[in-house]
Amino acid sequence: MEPEKIGFIGLGLIGGSIAKTIRRLHPGITLLAYDVDSDSLSLAMEEHTIDAAYGELTDDFAGCQYIFLCAPVQNNEDFLEKLSGFAGENCIITDVGSVKSAIHEEIANTPLAPYFIGGHPMAGSEKSGYAHAAPYLLENVYYIITPSAETSPGAVGRFQQFIKSLGAIPILLDYKEHDFVTAAVSHLPHILASSLVNLVEGLDSKEETMKKIAAGGFKDITRIASSSPVMWQQICLANREQVLRLVDAFSGELAKIRADIAASSEEHLFQFFQNAKDYRDSLPLASGGSLPKIYGLYCDMVDEAGGIATLATILATNQISIKNIGIIHNREFQDGALHIEFYEEKALHEALGLLRKYRYTVYER
Repeated sequence: MEPEKIGFIGLGLIGGSIAKTIRRLHPGITLLAYDVDSDSLSLAMEEHTIDAAYGELTDDFAGCQYIFLCAPVQNNEDFLEKLSGFAGENCIITDVGSVKSAIHEEIANTPLAPYFIGGHPMAGSEKSGYAHAAPYLLENVYYIITPSAETSPGAVGRFQQFIKSLGAIPILLDYKEHDFVTAAVSHLPHILASSLVNLVEGLDSKEETMKKIAAGGFKDITRIASSSPVMWQQICLANREQVLRLVDAFSGELAKIRADIAASSEEHLFQFFQNAKDYRDSLPLASGGSLPKIYGLYCDMVDEAGGIATLATILATNQISIKNIGIIHNREFQDGALHIEFYEEKALHEALGLLRKYRYTVYER
């Protein structure tokens, strides 16, 4: 059964994207939003994403079937106290934080516990705020659900079905397992990416030779280092125990490969890279992540005046918008001299077909 009214506490990137998705797929649901950012609320009202905007929490939220807590993690305690007065069998409180232990431990053994379902959509962007929210951000991404031990199975089942109706893929996990899993596949990679960037910066010459010739492999593995420093500072502190556990485990793996290199162990080195290749190749292509996918292609170009302009004109006359375009000066592990990125997958596939029709040599990656 479709909810009649849903509330949002915080209308930033994730809250705004969920609201836009609900408006797109369930236009009959009334959406309320509270936020301290009046500009975000005004824009959401102008775009008809929400039906009512609030600068303070009122009893209007008591009639919501779901209230999404999308405020910064450090503000959860204050909001949970206020929301506990609205929670009940007909009003479930859920959050969207990427760390679950703190909020679950906070609501444990409180009147709110039976009416709380933790949530974490595995989606995001290097940008923040409602202005960057997107109505398709949840499309085919994993949405992890961590219900309280006291939440009724019926309430959990209804919430799962609602999340599924938004185009996401719900996965039910214990909140402690969630924090360990996300520390391994999300939090640790961000730490490693930023560590590698900082290492290279520190080792680079005055002429910045490393920066200048950085190849595709370096850029691919460090792309997530462009994420919000404030967000990742908070995540490391909120999930400190699990992050430290994974950092220690990775340090052990690094020590092993160092020993194999030092010993010139051909067999161990080969197995190290083979195991990694096999597991990496087995990962599902369509899995979601904390940053949006890059829809890009590489294209061989003849070095002649107007070559890039001609290609751009072909795409533009066919209503294909380019997000980014750049010349590749280091083609190690890469095909093509020109890298072109698009806003969506459909545009990428249309561009591939069109450029091949005009006999460009293109590579999808």
